[in-house]
Amino acid sequence: MRENRSDLRAVTEELAGGIRTRLPESIASVLEGLTSSAVEHVPGADHAGITVITKRNKITSTAATSRAARRLDHLQSELGEGPCVDAATHQHTIRVDDLAVEKRWPAFSSAALAATPIRSALSFRLYSDREATGALNLYSDNAFAFTEGAEEVGLMHAAHAAVALYAVRRHDEFESALASRDIIGQAKGMIMERYDLDGVQAFDLLKKLSQESNTRLVDVSRRLVRREHPAVDPPRTPRAEHR
Repeated sequence: MRENRSDLRAVTEELAGGIRTRLPESIASVLEGLTSSAVEHVPGADHAGITVITKRNKITSTAATSRAARRLDHLQSELGEGPCVDAATHQHTIRVDDLAVEKRWPAFSSAALAATPIRSALSFRLYSDREATGALNLYSDNAFAFTEGAEEVGLMHAAHAAVALYAVRRHDEFESALASRDIIGQAKGMIMERYDLDGVQAFDLLKKLSQESNTRLVDVSRRLVRREHPAVDPPRTPRAEHR
């Protein structure tokens, strides 16, 4: 669709600029902007949302632009089937032209027709790893709403959503690693001071405690720090003394 391709560069620059300037401060607002942009720019799209499926098969709806989009995620979570599930877990892109005649997910199609005005869908895989999978989902209230041109524009939005999610996940991992390093450093410093050990000896002692208790090093360190500084723990309700 040439009329759409003429706008692709401008849309791409707008999306990329939003990611550069707003990550990682507010991933929610970035994803909301991406789904809103998809509804605005993808021909035929009336609703959009991002589905995340955890390794325990919990399905959540993120940045949905409407109640209908969230409802479809809820139905797929209840039934364990649907285009978003298949796109996230098995195929990169799934197009549904008409839910009224769709045979791949009979229970979902029937429930979707009864509960929402949505009649066609486009779902794109965003990422897949050991922890979770994700998909960008576009919906229309009309059957046969999505063409190959619409799929091309949708893929562009999916690529930007994937970049945004990857960036925030890497940021979260980095923040977690920093926090772990800090708490381990605190515990090591306490052991060095209390037992007159050097840094290597203190760290070896921490590792030994971790191995003998079959507990992660960071968790052992956190327990030691909390034992030394109980104020970091949540306050407890005092109990009356027995006389």
